[in-house]
Amino acid sequence: MNDQPLLTERRDRVLLITLNRPDARNAVNLAMAEAMAAALDELDGEDELSVGVIAGEGKGFSSGMDLKGFLAGENPTAGGRGFAGITGRPPVTPIVAAVEGYALAGGFEIALACDLIVASEEATFGLPEVTRGLVAAAGGLFRLPRRVPYHLAMEIALTGGRVPAARLHQAGLISALVPVGEALGEARALAAKVAANAPLAVAATKRIIVESADWPSGEAFDRQNAISGPVFTSADAREGAAAFAQKRPPVWRGE
Repeated sequence: MNDQPLLTERRDRVLLITLNRPDARNAVNLAMAEAMAAALDELDGEDELSVGVIAGEGKGFSSGMDLKGFLAGENPTAGGRGFAGITGRPPVTPIVAAVEGYALAGGFEIALACDLIVASEEATFGLPEVTRGLVAAAGGLFRLPRRVPYHLAMEIALTGGRVPAARLHQAGLISALVPVGEALGEARALAAKVAANAPLAVAATKRIIVESADWPSGEAFDRQNAISGPVFTSADAREGAAAFAQKRPPVWRGE
């Protein structure tokens, strides 16, 4: 077993990021947070990468913050990206979470920092911080109620109980529910669909969706146009139209 707290692998414009502390239930320590921040800087900084996928080694995705490290005074934030090197400032590049087993506490908050979530049918999610005298302060308390009904978010946050993936899939939080052991494969397939699209268009689309949440309604179209305008005048936009007319696959250049 590789002793690095986090592993990365490139394949076909996709960066696979694997949380690699299975003996500690992939709990996040400072070393993992630092490695995650570095991986996301790589993801955002290289034109050859279009999508990221985060998975967990072993039986689960992540159990959240390493409480032993917490008791020792460790703060698992890094790279100006917050907890786990992701929750405070997720990548601008789209990213998919592949969840097997469990995503609990900060582990759930890592998944919530992703743009898409794929989970196995036996996966469970939860924010048990209140049962430990803590608060889910890595984004869970404001991301979750934006993505599932209010009372479901309150139930998850206030009881600290585990919720099966099927219930969250029904609520719309999970993009795909798959048999046990197939979350990573489905996440890769989903990432490949995103990576096949025009890079500038994908980046602008994610940016508009993320940033528009707090745009004043009277300014929404102007702000959107400032982001989308350069895409419409790009070489890729012309290539997309030409490929459609010529009935051939487009060849994107990211220009």
